[in-house]
Amino acid sequence: MSEQTTSNAVPQTSGTTLNRDDMAKLVARDIAPGSFVNLGIGQPTNVSNYLTAEQDITLHTENGMLGMGPVAVGEEIDPDLINAGKIPVTELPGASYFHHADSFAIMRGGHLDVCVLGAFQVSATGDLANWHTGAPDAIPAVGGAMDLATGAKDVYVMMNLQAKDGTSKLVPELSYPVTGVGCVTRVYTEKAVFLITPEGVRVRETFGIAFEDLQDLVEVPLLQDAG
Repeated sequence: MSEQTTSNAVPQTSGTTLNRDDMAKLVARDIAPGSFVNLGIGQPTNVSNYLTAEQDITLHTENGMLGMGPVAVGEEIDPDLINAGKIPVTELPGASYFHHADSFAIMRGGHLDVCVLGAFQVSATGDLANWHTGAPDAIPAVGGAMDLATGAKDVYVMMNLQAKDGTSKLVPELSYPVTGVGCVTRVYTEKAVFLITPEGVRVRETFGIAFEDLQDLVEVPLLQDAG
């Protein structure tokens, strides 16, 4: 797993809350150079647009591709070249294609350094729920999430901190069906970046909100070291 921040610095508060592009830029910046990465359906897809050539990141898609580039637009669109979310993508020099089963072998075999997933909930101990709300009329959509959650060395989550009803999606324990246990290492939201550590949930930085106000939004105790 990547090294997590254990600095004694007070979490830095900056600007206003982040939009989806801001969050994607932040995640892209935090991915270590040379990593093999899978980007999940939804918000994580945007991360591909902000990776730099200098980072030398190799993107993997579970439908059978290594070397995916940014989202395709205009004349770049090839209907036969899509990611797992059926979004048209570009290919980078050296891109390769293979069977769906081989793609899942990459995921399950521990060959991915990072996967970036959306979530319905993340628990204080890093449990992930992102495939089903449990509601009778909800449509399950697990895809390869369970394989990614257990196979990747680091699992980053991108999500809004609060659900539509205002409740926190960072919770003491999951109330939705579990995707993976203890797998999440970081959570990126519009209000803060959270690190899931053995000591608890540490706030790395906040955006447009004070630490005390952030704590009021979630039931999970948040760690803030003294400066």
